[in-house]
Amino acid sequence: MKIAIYSSQSYDKEYLGAAGKEYGYETEFFEASLNHKTAKLATGFDAVCAFVNDVINRQTLEAVAAEHIGIIALRCAGFNNVDLEAAHELGIRIMRVPAYSPFAVAEHAVSLILTLNRKTHKAYHRVRDSNFSLERLVGFDVHGKKVGIVGTGKIGQVFAGIMQGFGCNIIAYDPYPDESLASKGIVYVELDTIFSESDIISLHCPLTPDTYQLVNRNRLNLIKKGAMLINTSRGKLINTEAVIEVLRNKQLGYLGIDVYAEEEKLFFRDLSERIIDDEKIMHLMTFPNVLITAHQAFLTQEALTQIAATTMENIYVYSQGRTNENEVSGKNLV
Repeated sequence: MKIAIYSSQSYDKEYLGAAGKEYGYETEFFEASLNHKTAKLATGFDAVCAFVNDVINRQTLEAVAAEHIGIIALRCAGFNNVDLEAAHELGIRIMRVPAYSPFAVAEHAVSLILTLNRKTHKAYHRVRDSNFSLERLVGFDVHGKKVGIVGTGKIGQVFAGIMQGFGCNIIAYDPYPDESLASKGIVYVELDTIFSESDIISLHCPLTPDTYQLVNRNRLNLIKKGAMLINTSRGKLINTEAVIEVLRNKQLGYLGIDVYAEEEKLFFRDLSERIIDDEKIMHLMTFPNVLITAHQAFLTQEALTQIAATTMENIYVYSQGRTNENEVSGKNLV
């Protein structure tokens, strides 16, 4: 099997390359993202491996199908960037990595909370400049705070456990509540209650038509003054303009995001020598109480190892004419 791997970074070459060798696969890495124009790079390949911000619409899928490729293996959990109907019509199977390390993402969410709160990023730069002042570095005790979690899948549950370890009170919202969490002290409430009562809100849900801009003006108007909002899930869960408004009027106390609604134009690239043509993210970066990381929550050794292993296993399953629970097209779509 020859696999064309798009949107590749150095760590992709290390982990996916090693996993591919175990199956005897030939892997070639392209820095270009997958779209209808770059699909030609996969000429002569048997499979395509894509990532979270690749544009896998009908036009791209038609271009992939023209290369006689029958599988796109996503090395991520989300597949909202894929036109599943078109994939089904064209006979292209879509397989993903539904779970890798929930600890990686949950722990990154916690790191955003602690960094924003205790301002360690600012303290680091001060000390590097021989400025040992403690002015404007006051934080708060996380212990005893009410933490609202939106989405109690594997990542949400791990995050809840960590925050309980800090002595926090946990409330949660999920359209499909896990009744076993009640015994762990987690109380399910309505979504609006999450926003009106929580000191810290953390998003751990997928992007679907129902969750698109889940964080909108109406819900942000409910938020406790000075509350913290964390998003390590998908950027389009948040209405960016609305968040800027509540930051500007000081209703929202802190914002920590590892994802951004328009991140496909920015993230996973070095743009340090360019002018960023995105007024919203540039505006967000002017706020002293905003912390942005560039979609790195998944980036641990354990997660990368699992992502690579599952991706190659998915391609092997496809090559054997079989399917598994990681497929999100074909028969599973009907």
